[in-house]
Amino acid sequence: MKRLSAGILLYDVDGDQVKVLLAHPGGPFWSKKDLGAWSIPKGEYEEGTDPMAAALREFEEETGLKLDATGLLPLGEVRQSSGKLVTVWAKKGQFDVTKLVSNTFEMEWPKGTGLREFPEVDRAEWFSPWDARRKLIDTQARFIDRLIAGLLEDGVEVRDRR
Repeated sequence: MKRLSAGILLYDVDGDQVKVLLAHPGGPFWSKKDLGAWSIPKGEYEEGTDPMAAALREFEEETGLKLDATGLLPLGEVRQSSGKLVTVWAKKGQFDVTKLVSNTFEMEWPKGTGLREFPEVDRAEWFSPWDARRKLIDTQARFIDRLIAGLLEDGVEVRDRR
């Protein structure tokens, strides 16, 4: 069975500066990881269901912000090294990261101590495209390049500051 995931890359433009919203995965395995650990807010869905609806649902579950499908820019798909096929849309918008509310999951940690609850996303931050490429899981960085290309096609002047 294929592993499918869909998400939303929220972005904003201020003059020629673009920023994108990324999520840091919660739980003990990710707590001390930074570069290459962040992700576009996304989640898995079943084959045969609407990936755009899944992307909107997962974005809300991971951030607490409800979005609608208006103005979604398709950024296509990438296959991650795990084999999971990830489909992403971009949407222009704003989000106050201090208002992050994520769903949770349970796991036994440390082993043998019983179940504990962890947020699926422990924090979210806005990044420049350059910083986002460094923070993201390798294959997801392609979505940043696709977003910038789409904005340039639409006549948005973009400067990728380092």
